Amino acid sequence: MRILKINLNNLRESIDAISEAVETIKNGGSIVYPTDTIYGLGVNALNNEAISRLFKIKRRPLGKAIPVIINNIEMARKIAYIDYRKDKILRKIWPSPITVILHKKDTVPNILTGAKDTIGIRIPDSELARILVSSLDAPITATSANISGEEPSLDIQKIIDRFNQTANKPDLILDAGILPSSEPSTVLDLSGQKPKILRIGPVKKEQLLDILSF
Repeated sequence: MRILKINLNNLRESIDAISEAVETIKNGGSIVYPTDTIYGLGVNALNNEAISRLFKIKRRPLGKAIPVIINNIEMARKIAYIDYRKDKILRKIWPSPITVILHKKDTVPNILTGAKDTIGIRIPDSELARILVSSLDAPITATSANISGEEPSLDIQKIIDRFNQTANKPDLILDAGILPSSEPSTVLDLSGQKPKILRIGPVKKEQLLDILSF
């Protein structure tokens, strides 16, 4: 488990660490990385073997879906069905801490979505996360960097200490220190006839209703 410091205020200083993180994911490995909400556990979201290993690292039950991050609407269209109305909504809300549930395309591995026909997607308000996705040219998993059932942490040292106690560890950790206080992303379901708010996070109900009222 390799640990590299990263400066979110000056990513140019961290170019070597970012490049190593991208190569790790390209080679089927896993990383812990800071997002605009919490630390995420990232692998190539289109790589079956990498996703399978993620489940082991996180001790997550198979059948429980994993959300992903992307860098633009075009990438979203490669993995999910997006009509005109959904496109307008997505362009209004992203980048942001809002995960949107959409119907997935066959390019998405079933293990990622728990064999469901939907997938959780978002464009994070995080330059680092978007660089990782752009460099990989594929979506990256964005599940919280913790053991399933345990509380996620904003403190990277606590995450490191926890994974040091486990047999299955991430390959690389990008250490940005303690992240600003935040909640897991808000979840908006656009897979049905009407939008549904499944989880309230940093973006509150009133803000979402305003976005959806056009």
